[in-house]
Amino acid sequence: MIKEIKAVIFDMDGVLIDSEPLWRKAMIEGFASIGVLITEEDCKKTTGNRLKEVVEYWFEKLNILDFLPTEIEHRIINTLLKLINKEGKAISGVIEVINFCNNKNIKIGLATSSSNQLMEAVLEKLKLKNTFKCSISAENMKYGKPHPEVFLICASQLQISPLECIVIEDSINGVIAAKAAFMRVIALPEQENINNHKFSIADYKLNNMQEVLKLFKTIIK
Repeated sequence: MIKEIKAVIFDMDGVLIDSEPLWRKAMIEGFASIGVLITEEDCKKTTGNRLKEVVEYWFEKLNILDFLPTEIEHRIINTLLKLINKEGKAISGVIEVINFCNNKNIKIGLATSSSNQLMEAVLEKLKLKNTFKCSISAENMKYGKPHPEVFLICASQLQISPLECIVIEDSINGVIAAKAAFMRVIALPEQENINNHKFSIADYKLNNMQEVLKLFKTIIK
């Protein structure tokens, strides 16, 4: 029997805020500052991972020896914070989805791979500081996505069974994490990834938040 939906858990980057292009810009600038060239396509390979994991991945792959990963992490974070403050904007339609959940007394949470610092900056920028019943970063958890830990902790803090949660995610790692947590999941891939077969494990694959709202009106009573 399919459980009634009692909570919606939002990913942050690419779901709450249109930050994926900003992440790529910050990554490219951060590595360029030490003379290492990575492309937008390179950045897309690690979408959904924690920054520490992304930086360590490129340090190992490109055999970077003259700098510490933490140095580049700080440069990327500082650049990204400036970009969020200057250019950050909510994903079209996400506020309407949040308002719908609130009107239906559905609990809402935020579960992100981004750091606490970035999460707070985004919530401040979008004026959503007190919107979520819980806001969770996987920054200091033992595991990041695709491990389900961040979603399970979020559900626990919402005091809702994972079986009664639905997650909105834009990355494959996030979708895998949500399914591993025994939650239903809506995949919102970037348009160029809409036909990636890896998203087929999601319960729903949609194009935008307007479609999410339409879906919610049929499955949330």
